[in-house]
Amino acid sequence: MTWVAVTGAEGFIGSHLVEALVASGHRVRAMAQYNSFSSFGWLETLPAETMDQVDVVLGDVRDPGSVRELVKDTEAVYHLAALIAIPYSYRAPHSYVDTNVTGTLNVLEAVRHLEIPRLVHTSTSETYGTAQTVPISEDHPINTQSPYAASKAGGDRLADSYYASFETPVVTLRPFNTFGPRQSMRAVIPTVIGQVAAGERTITLGDLRPTRDFTYVRDTARAFLAVGSAPAESVVGRTFNAGTGGEISVGDLVQLIGKLMETDLDVIEEAQRIRPAGSEVMRLVCDASRLREATGWAPDHSLEQGLEHTIGFFRDPANLARYKTALYNI
Repeated sequence: MTWVAVTGAEGFIGSHLVEALVASGHRVRAMAQYNSFSSFGWLETLPAETMDQVDVVLGDVRDPGSVRELVKDTEAVYHLAALIAIPYSYRAPHSYVDTNVTGTLNVLEAVRHLEIPRLVHTSTSETYGTAQTVPISEDHPINTQSPYAASKAGGDRLADSYYASFETPVVTLRPFNTFGPRQSMRAVIPTVIGQVAAGERTITLGDLRPTRDFTYVRDTARAFLAVGSAPAESVVGRTFNAGTGGEISVGDLVQLIGKLMETDLDVIEEAQRIRPAGSEVMRLVCDASRLREATGWAPDHSLEQGLEHTIGFFRDPANLARYKTALYNI
């Protein structure tokens, strides 16, 4: 049984990835951001038999020493730690550079100097900006329309440079819009489902026109495993999109959720939830053929199936109680 390391392990995708890694036979050294409450985030909700194979380390990717201690003597590193909320990046862009750029640099340096065999770096479809061609392949131009997207693109370019300069064995995974249980209410699907589960029938949202390619979180976790375990010659030094190839507008998504939850919904567009006009990404649709050809990965869940699982999660009172559904979560 081999050890692997995960940064951002306490978060939405990170906690699902930890589960998937343990299920596939790994032991996991999981970094959760240091806090005085000794909170392990969503890792605290995982089954005891899963956590028996997990060593939780409180640290910070912005600190090089924390990162080196985390990754030493591991076979692979999955780097998911990031600041991800787009609206907050308008308020605090410096913190996004600290975490998403400098934090990634610290991970790359540790992997390079400790000669870790594989690093999976997490990108985002937001780096593409509004689609210029559809579906979006990895050759699509990078067009960062928010400080968040710019910081993630900066991390991506560092990863590319470390492969080119030092042959650091890094592969970049670029998930499109992941959703599912444990996601924060900064994202549209938990915002809608959470409000409905809490009894609301009038839903407050931002722009209803943008379209997105939504991927269920367990499928995204499988994509991480796929690029983390594939032969080096097929993935190292490359970037891979992960998405379904389908798209739906936010407005149509709300109606679909209402149908699945058997509820008629009214939607109010709230000004504070709308991005600046030049910053809104209007269309994202994934071409994941490169990932499929290199690893055989394909999504197992339809949008409707993933939504049903997510609705079930939020309808559990214990899960819903973890959220402040009445607040605008940036």
